[in-house]
Amino acid sequence: MAAVARHGVSVALACRTFGLSETCYRYTPQLVDENEEIADLLVGLTNAKRNWGFGLCFLYLRNVQGRPWNHKRVYRIYRELELNLRIKPRKRLRRDKPDALAVPEAPNVVWSMDFMADRLEDGRAFRLLNVLDDFNREGLGIEIDFSLPADRVIRTLDRIIEWRGKPGSIRVDNGPEYVSGKLLAWAEKRGISIQYIQPGKPQQNAYVERYNRTIRHEWLDQNIISSIGEAQDYATQWLWTYNNERPNMGIGGMTPAQKLKLAV
Repeated sequence: MAAVARHGVSVALACRTFGLSETCYRYTPQLVDENEEIADLLVGLTNAKRNWGFGLCFLYLRNVQGRPWNHKRVYRIYRELELNLRIKPRKRLRRDKPDALAVPEAPNVVWSMDFMADRLEDGRAFRLLNVLDDFNREGLGIEIDFSLPADRVIRTLDRIIEWRGKPGSIRVDNGPEYVSGKLLAWAEKRGISIQYIQPGKPQQNAYVERYNRTIRHEWLDQNIISSIGEAQDYATQWLWTYNNERPNMGIGGMTPAQKLKLAV
């Protein structure tokens, strides 16, 4: 109050003069402390997850950490801190929207598989095999090596089945590893159907294609990788974060682990 600061009168006298209670004068809004807490959490989160925008940050605070704040309040602080993730928009051709993929009603109904490729620091090319459960978008495995033939694909799937259980079917593209008679014989022996997408129609495998983009955006393009072992370490660490901490917009802002827990 100006009278107290400028003229040195007592708080009691100033309050009586202006008809204000001392309780009201001394009141400090509790929101200030909470806003500082929100700001600290947002700064720490955006420093740790450099590629997360506001949506993922808010969903993480609400759904993973259980914070009660509404999105308008968190977004206001996010904007005041100038944490906005700036992404240069791309020019895209207008295309017919493909039919949405059906979402399985339980885990292990449909898995999706696909390959990615990248290069080490010394220029040598390597490949990644990604396996995803369509039900909760859970990453079941990322296998990395210079070459991933059909035998290696089968060993990777067997290893996942040991802890996860057997899928009813696996959706794949028409790559040589998938067309292999070895994979078909393995699937028939296991009682698993192989669903091939049409050539040139990656939208028919949209869940794993979106997952591939997330892998590239969040860690593959963020690091200079010197060896296969280092790449596998990055993949293992990121996969745990993706499944347990990263909210997924495609399943309502939950993490894959949370959706799986609800289904059990």
